[in-house]
Amino acid sequence: MKKNRLKIVLIAATVLLSLYFLYPTYKDYQYTKQLHGLSGADSLTFVEQHENEIRDVRLKRMKLGLDLQGGMRVVLEVDVLKLWEDLAKNKDATFGEIMAGIREESKTSESPLIDLMRDEFQKRGIRLSRYYGSLRDSDDDILKRLSDESTNAVDRGMEIVRNRVDQYGVSEPSIQKQGGRRIIVELPGVSKETEVRQLLQGTALLEFKLLREPENVLKVFESIDRSLAGKGVADSAAVDFAALAAKDTSALPMPEEQAKSEEQAAKEHPFFYIARPNPQGTGELYVAEQDKDNVRRIIWSDDVRKLIPSDFQFLWSAKPEFIADGKKYFTLYTVKREAELTGGVVVNAQETIDPNFNTPIVRMEMNSEGARDWARITGANINKRIAIVLDSTVFSAPVVRNKIIGGNSQIEGMENVEEARLLAIVLKAGALPAPVQIIEQRTVGPSLGEDSIQKGLTSTVIAFIAIIIFMIAYYRTGGSVADFALLFNIIFILGVLAGFQATLTLPGIAGIILTIGMAVDANVLIYERIREEAVTGKTVRAAIDAGYEKAFSAIFDSNITTFFSGVILYQFGTGPVQGFALTLMIGIAASMFSAIFITRVIFNTMLDRGMATIHFG
Repeated sequence: MKKNRLKIVLIAATVLLSLYFLYPTYKDYQYTKQLHGLSGADSLTFVEQHENEIRDVRLKRMKLGLDLQGGMRVVLEVDVLKLWEDLAKNKDATFGEIMAGIREESKTSESPLIDLMRDEFQKRGIRLSRYYGSLRDSDDDILKRLSDESTNAVDRGMEIVRNRVDQYGVSEPSIQKQGGRRIIVELPGVSKETEVRQLLQGTALLEFKLLREPENVLKVFESIDRSLAGKGVADSAAVDFAALAAKDTSALPMPEEQAKSEEQAAKEHPFFYIARPNPQGTGELYVAEQDKDNVRRIIWSDDVRKLIPSDFQFLWSAKPEFIADGKKYFTLYTVKREAELTGGVVVNAQETIDPNFNTPIVRMEMNSEGARDWARITGANINKRIAIVLDSTVFSAPVVRNKIIGGNSQIEGMENVEEARLLAIVLKAGALPAPVQIIEQRTVGPSLGEDSIQKGLTSTVIAFIAIIIFMIAYYRTGGSVADFALLFNIIFILGVLAGFQATLTLPGIAGIILTIGMAVDANVLIYERIREEAVTGKTVRAAIDAGYEKAFSAIFDSNITTFFSGVILYQFGTGPVQGFALTLMIGIAASMFSAIFITRVIFNTMLDRGMATIHFG
């Protein structure tokens, strides 16, 4: 008995440690059960009273995968071609044709993008140094640099997505890289599709741009309107937009035209008919949502572009300015093409409520360099407007009333606090180095997850009971010991999963069930060997010692090969395959410990206590 004392202490310590790691999972289950039994103010009071405890156990509990908890699985693809386009210099029509051809060919070709890039430029006889690097750079050097840039962009994109997801509050996300351009994101417990898309796809390119002078902007718009109407400069007339003061869409843009038909008005003022200037003369245009494409086509047509100064840039408002006659009207701003400041200087962002207007806003804090630049920019542009531009849309365009010192500013224009919170998360996490597209999205409902858990538990219990009955019926005392060790085996597996905060998935449950069978398989080999040794006339203790010793090599060989298979599956698999491989590897280690070490300690203890006969069937 004394020689087994240290082994018994080791087993007890292992069991206690496993139960310690599983305790938070048990407490989380208890809290969840209590919350389900409460409603209304009672549930709110319960959460307030146990807020810290609930948060603590949820951080330490055993994690559940997407298939068990419900949530979203999103596959993102980084737009590497767009990154390369942004890195290019001296872009012209030929470059646009080349990139368009590569993009089209990539849809059907299995070749890497970098190879398509090389082939397309070589086919046209154009050196890459025409658009990248210097004239001294070879094509191979440039291609290697572009390849490195794309790899870094995917890696940076992964980290930024991880930061955004962490700040969003998902406690058990899974973010993995797949291939050269894809990122797989699993968000258990999340079901808001719109929010997730905004969170993952927003590039978060924040810019502060000065609005162009209203008088110059209106002159350009008048020139566009006259050009479309076929009028010359001599036909210009004074413009009065007071009819739009009430934002009445039934009013025509020009007061003298109000008595005429809409058809006549559209003919004489084709641009102002669909793009209505702000009656205050501030230079913005109001455009109905269905007319935005028409305005874009007009502005980017060859004839009209000649009338627009090169430093003019047109940007839409992020949200409709107002709704009239069932139509949403967006604002078209005219800003300087070059940004005064970019979002790279933002070090913190926080959503809050503006106490003056009771509307959601995002307050931003800049670093020391940004604060100095911001003070200089605002000091030099008092009583002028600066547009806050995020991803090429204007969130707000406030008037600078005084010099802003300290680097603090705010973004307005959000519909609710949740939208402000998402924007703050994106700003804090940083801008994606290249645009990403959601190419696959799958949502698992919570009810389906609960059903998966129930079926998984049921199958585990059935497998456990079936093995218990078989082992007791066939091996009698030895079978009972094996079943007792099997219980410890399951505790060890779950304890390790909880201790390392691994994620339990439905395939993981399948791995546990497989492990249960493999654990008793080791005992079957040992017991059959013990029976063979007992036939030769050996004592019970000698037969047991010989059985364990001679069966060990076969058990070790079979388990180690399975363990290495699990390592390979975990290394090269994704999602469900990794979940299965993880529990399989943990289960193999636990089964070796329980089937060989624990059962032998139990048999030695039984013999030390004077049990003369142990039945092995």
